[in-house]
Amino acid sequence: MASSTITSKGQITIPIEVRTNLGVGVGDRIEFVFNKATGHYEMIPATVSIQSLKGILPKRKKPVTISEMNEAIAERGASAR
Repeated sequence: MASSTITSKGQITIPIEVRTNLGVGVGDRIEFVFNKATGHYEMIPATVSIQSLKGILPKRKKPVTISEMNEAIAERGASAR
């Protein structure tokens, strides 16, 4: 089992085997998510390729016009005040 020690600044070094398994490297972000079912934190890579997001939203049946976009922005802005 891989382990690390917390420094006085609250930092840890993630062991190479863990970094390899997570597919993370220098400059990548990691999220710590609390799992209520287990009571443990999980370390999840927060790096997703923008290409992997393609197709997650369905295509609209009718294209949205610029004026419709502006109206939606104005409505949301007014309701936020």
